[in-house]
Amino acid sequence: MADAQTEKAFQKQKGVSLVTQKLKAKKKSGVVRYFKSIGLGFRTPKDAVEGSYIDNKCPFTSDVSIRGRILKGVIRSTKMKRTVILRRDYLHYIRKYNRYEKRHKTLAAHCSPAFRAKEGDLVTVGECRPLSKTVSFNVIKVESQGSKGSKQFSKF
Repeated sequence: MADAQTEKAFQKQKGVSLVTQKLKAKKKSGVVRYFKSIGLGFRTPKDAVEGSYIDNKCPFTSDVSIRGRILKGVIRSTKMKRTVILRRDYLHYIRKYNRYEKRHKTLAAHCSPAFRAKEGDLVTVGECRPLSKTVSFNVIKVESQGSKGSKQFSKF
């Protein structure tokens, strides 16, 4: 647990007693860790099960539940800590001209340390409770892409 302490405040997983963990670590050199399956056909990442990170907003290792919408988008920015900005492209129909125009929306989502997400990756996000002022989605699945630009319009 010592390597998980990177913040100023003491980091601890909810539902895991540190006293019990020390006793079990002495007996069989195993670390007690809380993780869960979010359901909906999505697998729990290996890093969430075997890793040592502590994230209170991760849907796999905390009490944040995924409910509501499930969306796909391309990561546009990873500059914030544990937060990514997605770009969702779509076509809007103009009845007068009988044609479509390209439009996009940006969306902020929490990205758990279990994922190694980078710009240009296609990600699936699920709606959860509001995690901050602008973030109400959590990254559920990451599909790495080739060398695509973030500004390119593509229907995934």
